[in-house]
Amino acid sequence: MAWFSGGPSNEALVENLAHNGLINSDRVKNAMLAVDRAHYSPYHPYADSPQSIGHSATISAPHMHASASETLLPFLKPSSSTRVLDIGSGSGYLTAVLAHIIDPATATQQQQDPTSPTGGAGTVIGIDHIQELVDLARTNMAKSEDGRGMLESGRVRFVKGDGRKGWREGAPYDAIHVGAAAAKHHEELVDQLKAPGRLFVPVEENYQQHIYVIDKHEDGSVTRDKVMAVRYVPLTDPPAE
Repeated sequence: MAWFSGGPSNEALVENLAHNGLINSDRVKNAMLAVDRAHYSPYHPYADSPQSIGHSATISAPHMHASASETLLPFLKPSSSTRVLDIGSGSGYLTAVLAHIIDPATATQQQQDPTSPTGGAGTVIGIDHIQELVDLARTNMAKSEDGRGMLESGRVRFVKGDGRKGWREGAPYDAIHVGAAAAKHHEELVDQLKAPGRLFVPVEENYQQHIYVIDKHEDGSVTRDKVMAVRYVPLTDPPAE
């Protein structure tokens, strides 16, 4: 039911995603309800399709953001120790959603892991290689009171860098999301995962793209699962200065 979940409002969009089986958890649903997509997508924000945000970049379709969030959810603990990296953060939308997912205020007491450290929310870092998009993401997130608070507290940071190399300053990460298609598997990203940790990444192979879910296990071993065909913009070289 992907591409058929749009609606006239953010609430309608999220409810349709849930009704169509693309959102299965309350934590993901509540996080997507808390982040108004209109703050991040200037055109047709509630359509279930990718939209241009300039600089040859797009904000992915909502069903892909839901899929990524649901896939990473087991590693997105509502805990002060949780660290997440969003590569190709673009508009900042999914960075904001991920930040709400790991915020204990978004999760009910029943949904929190009683074995996880508490006492505050974790940290989400959004990285993009285009400074104008880094600035755009900050501006978009500051449109809401929750977003401003997350930025001011340092719970969300947007940085400029080559996401193909990850962001070692914030590693290791419980979860890494890549929002553009990599030309190959970048081992630097797996290296920056915690053990256990999970990477959600589209990879181009033989002129096709597939989502890979890559898990690093407690013993340091790594498994790669090719889960579905997709079409993303490419994860490219940084622009010339």
